[in-house]
Amino acid sequence: MSVSSLFNFTNFLLLSILALYFSNGFPNIFNPQPNQTNLVIYVHDYFTGEDASAIAVGGRKGPESSVLEFGTLIVVDDPVTEGPRIESREIGRAQGMYINSQSDGKGLYMVFSVVFSGGEFSGSSLEIQGPDLFTMKEREFGVVSGTGFFRFVKGFGIMQTESMDLVNLRAVIKLNITVKHY
Repeated sequence: MSVSSLFNFTNFLLLSILALYFSNGFPNIFNPQPNQTNLVIYVHDYFTGEDASAIAVGGRKGPESSVLEFGTLIVVDDPVTEGPRIESREIGRAQGMYINSQSDGKGLYMVFSVVFSGGEFSGSSLEIQGPDLFTMKEREFGVVSGTGFFRFVKGFGIMQTESMDLVNLRAVIKLNITVKHY
């Protein structure tokens, strides 16, 4: 076998191995696969008491409007904990607003940030947006953005009312969140 034939065969073999490697075993650096994170957190939404974290700021009766009335705008700075009890470790705050946007008063539209101040996601945030038809057992919402650990996030969550005191307007909401991020 001549030197040029051996050189051509070596080039062919090398190119074949590279083609197989890139088509099957090489990670795709141009289309990286996202990480998936699942988390369960609890939001404590309290309208009354010394630890009140939600307030009506507008509606048919101004700031005296009820969250159960169409058109009422609520601003929140709710504690977020690892467990359903307020004594659970606080890992952040749910800060934003929701408005009663259903004419019969049974549905909210919410937009808020979960700002993590403790735990493994400290310094990061998730942006939550969507409907809360609070008379339903489970409600789905969108996770539309994030910061820090959650940059380029997209995802969804399932919301459930863990406990509700209608007389005093105090609720604990469980958020089961699934997000994909890089």
